[in-house]
Amino acid sequence: MKNKAFIYIILAGLSWGTSGIFVHYLAPFGFNSLQMASIRGTVSAACMAAYVFFSDKSIFKVNLKQLLLFALGGGAMYLTGSSYYAAMQASSVSTAVVLMYTAPIFVMIYSVAFLGEGLNTLKVISVICMIAGCGLVSGVIGGLKFSVWGIVLGLVSGIAYSAYNIVTKIQMRHRCNPIAASMYCFIFMTIISFFVTPPSGIVSIAAANPVSIPIMIGCGICTCILPYFLYTLALKVLDAGTASSLAIVEPMAATVYSVALLGEKLSIYSAAGIVLILGAVFMLSKSES
Repeated sequence: MKNKAFIYIILAGLSWGTSGIFVHYLAPFGFNSLQMASIRGTVSAACMAAYVFFSDKSIFKVNLKQLLLFALGGGAMYLTGSSYYAAMQASSVSTAVVLMYTAPIFVMIYSVAFLGEGLNTLKVISVICMIAGCGLVSGVIGGLKFSVWGIVLGLVSGIAYSAYNIVTKIQMRHRCNPIAASMYCFIFMTIISFFVTPPSGIVSIAAANPVSIPIMIGCGICTCILPYFLYTLALKVLDAGTASSLAIVEPMAATVYSVALLGEKLSIYSAAGIVLILGAVFMLSKSES
């Protein structure tokens, strides 16, 4: 079962890595980061609700405690997506995705500070590598031009993603159905997005640019439905820290996509920073083991 969980995480990471491609093609139509996060949630919620309606309506039945957990998960998911997409537009795909993957470090810091977990040598080294890696990727180290706002947004997405990891693991400990967990998280993500970004703006852009509609649908399926469902299944078996560490395939995939398909330039400093951050996450996963 654990072997399957590892495969689920890797496939989820490869799917999440396509986010930059969809942002690249949706942004020229006039969609902003908040609207793209709303599109992602709306498409996902509609597809998952339709699937549950026609396959097993009993999945809709949840108790109040589960509903509250799903609401927290949906809020964390929306904050992750909106800040992540904004970071891509403010900096670059590779910078945004790597900064988001500081999440395992934040999970570790939370655990040490509030859950009484021990702090060993590997954890200390991983934090140092993460800080140095963020400096290199962002351009702070190396004298490169960098976007402060892009760095802040990238780190916010990492914090929100770490919160999603913790909430999802709690959901699985309460024996929540993975399909229900994914569906309700998407639904709450959509509800939150409608309060932040009126759907009328999205509809007007889509009506003026019909070619954007299949891209919007693909964004929801490839960057949300498929990876989050696989990730939730994996969390039934794996620890949150291990799962988030294994998902480092996403920043590697996103970086390859951005360089090969989107023509982004990867400096020697950025490459070194990516290696340091991924190394930090790997060391952290070994420490947890």
